[in-house]
Amino acid sequence: MAIDRLKAMEVFVCVAELGSFTQAADALSMPKPTVSVLVRDLETHLGVRLLNRTTRRLSLTPDGVAYLERANLLLREISELETQVRGAVVTPAGRLRVDVPAAFGRHVLMPALPEFLERYPEINIEVGSTDRPVDLVREGVDCVVRGGNVFDESLVAKKLGAMEVITCAAPYYLAEFGTPKKLSDLEKHIFVNYFSAKTGRIFSFEFKASGRDAVMQEISRPHRVAANDADSYLAAGIAGMGMMQVPMTRFV
Repeated sequence: MAIDRLKAMEVFVCVAELGSFTQAADALSMPKPTVSVLVRDLETHLGVRLLNRTTRRLSLTPDGVAYLERANLLLREISELETQVRGAVVTPAGRLRVDVPAAFGRHVLMPALPEFLERYPEINIEVGSTDRPVDLVREGVDCVVRGGNVFDESLVAKKLGAMEVITCAAPYYLAEFGTPKKLSDLEKHIFVNYFSAKTGRIFSFEFKASGRDAVMQEISRPHRVAANDADSYLAAGIAGMGMMQVPMTRFV
């Protein structure tokens, strides 16, 4: 019969130290029969007698003395472990490795870190700045921040927020090619394209009219320049290499 060995060990220690099933039952807020059954089941599981029982008193057998010493040590270690883990939950500590897009790290994460580190002084942060897919397990990364949808079902993802995306270009590009007024005008334009560092796939520009039921439209155009990181992509657009789509933030 399976028994809760940890509970039985705790009960046995209490009985041994108090020298009484009745007092142990009161101390543990348990029925006396339950205390007796747990100790008896523990003895059966171990195959030894731990207590000598008489009508007047209890005494430890030699096996009981040895078991009590080791049980006390083990229970103290478990208690210390639980206290340590609870403390880590209340006060997070240790190294935290994160990976974020370079522009996000420079303009969003880093300015927010002083307040975070003041709140959690026991955490040490290591920041990687990439736009490529990261193998969290192989590379020892705790979390990543990325835009778009999550396609890896093995990851636990949480939406942090949303940013409006704008379609724009450098003034000298628009001076040469004109400013598009409608989607069909984009057929006369060149895009700065963004491609996946993992697959090489070119991402289309996405457009959605206002309204909850509006359908997303995707448009693809040839490029003079394509990039797979946000900084190079933005630099190409600023240099007049074509139309680009970027998040509408204070650093664009």
